[in-house]
Amino acid sequence: MGAGRAREHPGETGDAASGMDPALGAVRRVPTQARSRQRVEAILDAAEALVVQQGVESLTTRAIAEHAGVPVASLYQYFGDKEAVLLALAGRDTAEMDDQVATDLAALEELGELSVAAVVRTAMEAFVAVYRRRPAFVEIYLRGRGNAAVARFGRAHNIRIAEALRDFALERGLCRDDLSPAAAELAVEVGDRVFQLAYEHDAEGDPTLVEEGVLMMTAYLERYATAAGLEGLRR
Repeated sequence: MGAGRAREHPGETGDAASGMDPALGAVRRVPTQARSRQRVEAILDAAEALVVQQGVESLTTRAIAEHAGVPVASLYQYFGDKEAVLLALAGRDTAEMDDQVATDLAALEELGELSVAAVVRTAMEAFVAVYRRRPAFVEIYLRGRGNAAVARFGRAHNIRIAEALRDFALERGLCRDDLSPAAAELAVEVGDRVFQLAYEHDAEGDPTLVEEGVLMMTAYLERYATAAGLEGLRR
């Protein structure tokens, strides 16, 4: 499978059955006209700014609407409540994260430097890059797991990422078939928890904790690595 195919997996965040737009996440009514899409983006941008300023708990739909310059009734055309706005923001940012992972893994493969250790480090560094660009994502996705809806969203995203990265490793001969979906999910959940701890009190994240997480996940996943996955696939 080439680099183009690699991009398909980590970016698959949409729900084909429901037609959900991965960039809009929990939007109640997906807009089709450009003006409506721009209004939804303005609402999300306003919510993003408010989350950075005030945090998740202080966010209200009225404040979002005022900041976006739209009537509250217009907000409710697209979002049922505050949680729906948060999920839409998380959906937009996880789509960006998945694209970043796919792009960076494709570049790694192009260089001919694939190994289990390299895949783990590349994926973790891609996450860090998006957290750095999206401070509201840190507030919602990493610090907002006390919200049940955000917690469910995070769990579902972890399952998708685990499946995508497992497929990537198996199809390239980096891991053996006994790397089960459950084992891959466990590794991703550990990495997710590492990020929660690393960004708990520091908006920039604790690089020492992130590095410890990379080493821990690598050691765990290398138990399932092939010889090529340990030594690296060279062109």
